[in-house]
Amino acid sequence: MTDCELFSHVDHTLLKADSTPQQIRVLCDEAVRFGTASVCVNGCYVPLAADCLKGTPVKVCAVIGFPLGAMSTAAKVFEARDAVAAGAGEIDMVINIGRLKAGDTAYVLEEIRAIKAAIGTRVLKVIIETCLLTEEEKITMCRLVTESGADFIKTSTGFSTGGATFDDVRLFAAHVGPGVQIKAAGGIRTREDMEEFLRLGATRLGTSSAVKILTGGR
Repeated sequence: MTDCELFSHVDHTLLKADSTPQQIRVLCDEAVRFGTASVCVNGCYVPLAADCLKGTPVKVCAVIGFPLGAMSTAAKVFEARDAVAAGAGEIDMVINIGRLKAGDTAYVLEEIRAIKAAIGTRVLKVIIETCLLTEEEKITMCRLVTESGADFIKTSTGFSTGGATFDDVRLFAAHVGPGVQIKAAGGIRTREDMEEFLRLGATRLGTSSAVKILTGGR
């Protein structure tokens, strides 16, 4: 797989608490230069990213309920609408993990549906934080994401106890319904990792390291 092909699957990501406006500008410049699918940023930087990327094919992706997912549904819906109004074309939301672990699947499903309804035709990716879930819970989330009408199931925030694994992407590929895509995110550090996640069924890769990986740090 060529560098260009790999970059086309990347959500070029910068979500650290101490990220500065200048770092976001560099992120956007790199995304355009290398042809990534999107930049993934926190909500406060959506207007800046949208301005930097105006007239380019690179989308702005905003994270919602990040990184814990423990906000109210109303707060997440407001955050999603605000991000879309500011120029986000894609939304990556974190589920309410505690509600899932308590068995309240109806709550989790309705929250995803509410956010999807709020953003309309824009892409919704659902972060389930696989490192905190049992295999049964992961399979349940494959079903709920499929039923919700969301576009992607996503492994991880990258801010918890672990990131994407090959086993999790393999599990997703076996259990999501037709039309649901897979995003692997968190801990992707090598070209071999990128290629293997795509081979296993992921169509997006969330990483802050793609440029460093594929240019050898140049």
